[in-house]
Amino acid sequence: MSIDGTIPGFTLQENVQEYEKQVSRPARVRFAKIKKRSNGQERTESDLVVVEEPLEISLGFFLNEQWQEKSLSITMRTPGHDSELAAGFLFTEGIIPTASAIAGICSSVGSEGEIRSNRVRVDLHAGLTFEEKHLHRHFYTTSSCGVCGKASLDALRINPRLKILPDQPKIDGKIIETLAQKLKSSQELFHKTGGLHAAGLFTSKGRLVCLREDVGRHNAVDKLIGKKLLAGQLPLTNNLMMVSGRTSFEILQKALVAGIAIVVAVSAPSSLAVDIARDFGMTLVGFVRPGRYNIYTGAERIT
Repeated sequence: MSIDGTIPGFTLQENVQEYEKQVSRPARVRFAKIKKRSNGQERTESDLVVVEEPLEISLGFFLNEQWQEKSLSITMRTPGHDSELAAGFLFTEGIIPTASAIAGICSSVGSEGEIRSNRVRVDLHAGLTFEEKHLHRHFYTTSSCGVCGKASLDALRINPRLKILPDQPKIDGKIIETLAQKLKSSQELFHKTGGLHAAGLFTSKGRLVCLREDVGRHNAVDKLIGKKLLAGQLPLTNNLMMVSGRTSFEILQKALVAGIAIVVAVSAPSSLAVDIARDFGMTLVGFVRPGRYNIYTGAERIT
């Protein structure tokens, strides 16, 4: 592997696939001994819990013809699809403009040559220009709120690159009523633990295209967008996204950057989420249940 993370002769997607195969990471679920009490009775059992582990995301790049590495974020995540998470994070935070900026994705190697599963480095092509000020923003993201650790209010400014198309896509309201069940039934780890969030990408006909799970809502969205980014399939103007929890400022920001016009959620939106959806012409739907849902903005897309 070269200094910039590129495996000679490999495409970016092949590089990512090789990275995911090489990295040894902890399981996504593990057993915990519990005391189960019911109807006045107690018994000892084993229960599956979701794994939460830190992941350090760093950037490798040339600056003034010198190779540099800089740590950008430590996020608490569920292991798996770490390359997608890193790429999606860098894209939705505005650090990289497109997947073509990425030369390769690699892991950190320890002193004894072991591949570390909790560190991922995204290497940029030589000659790529980007705003250096982004590298001075230090992130610490918890599993519950990715926006909490941003360095300043300036980091909350949104500069979408992909245009939201007015009135598109259109979706039948009856289809929206079915999305929550489709999302839940496809959550493999949720069925085992009951402790994960999910982000699902659907067509306007209600077909599930891709789903990612994570202990953090924002991580699940970054994994989803990161997968499509690395596959060269942005913008996602003909798709809609559903999340398993509530919709926050950051969920709407990430959807906006990826060109997603319709965001649907099982739970409630925040006031900032409603503001962003209204200001940028997005459709925001919450409290989706069989037979009912609430439209907060953009009702013209729902027929």
